Amino acid sequence: MQKSDNRLTPKDLINIGIFTAIYFVVAFAVAMIGYIPIFIPLQSMAVPLAGGIPMMLMLTKVRKFGAMLILAVVVGAVYTVMGSGIWLLPIGIVSALAAEFIVKSGKYQSAKKAVLAYGVFCLAVFGNYMPIFFSRDAYRSFVIESGYGEEYADALIRYLPNWIAPVLVAACFAFGILGGLLGRAVLKKHFDRAGMA
Repeated sequence: MQKSDNRLTPKDLINIGIFTAIYFVVAFAVAMIGYIPIFIPLQSMAVPLAGGIPMMLMLTKVRKFGAMLILAVVVGAVYTVMGSGIWLLPIGIVSALAAEFIVKSGKYQSAKKAVLAYGVFCLAVFGNYMPIFFSRDAYRSFVIESGYGEEYADALIRYLPNWIAPVLVAACFAFGILGGLLGRAVLKKHFDRAGMA
C-alpha cells in the first residue's frame, strides 16, 4: 500500500504540469533581460531567484519523486526546440535527479532540503551558457544567423570570457538557494500546511 502512495497520481501530474508552465513563463520572462548583452551574465542570478516561488510551491503540493525531473525535462526540451542548444536538457536532467534525491533524503518533510534541492536544480541554468564556452565561433555564427547581428554577437562573447564560467555556476547555485529561501518565506503557510519544517 505504501508503495503505491509514492507513485505520481494523475492529480500530481496535473499539478506538475501547472507548475511547469508557471516556472517556464517566469524563467522565460526574466531571461528576456538577455536581449541586452551586458545583462546575459545576470540570467544566472535572475532566473534562479524568480523561479524559487513556483518551485517551492510545487514541492509543497507534490511530495513525490519525479516532480522536478519532469519539470526539468519539459522546460529543457522546450528551450532546446527554441534554439538554446542541447546542453540545457542533459544538465537539467542530471541536476534535477540530484535535487530529487536531496528532497527524498528529507522524506519530503524538510524545508531546508527543499531549498538545497532547488539550489542544485538551478545548476541547469548554466546549460544556457555552455555553447558559448565550448564552441565560441560556432555560437557566434549561430547568434548572427538568428538575426541578432554581429554587434550583439560580439558583445555577448565579450561579456562572457572563459574565466567567468565558474562564477556563473556558483551564481546559479547561490541564487537558487536565495530563490528557495524567498519561496519558503513567501509560502510559509503552505509549508506549514504541508508539514514541512
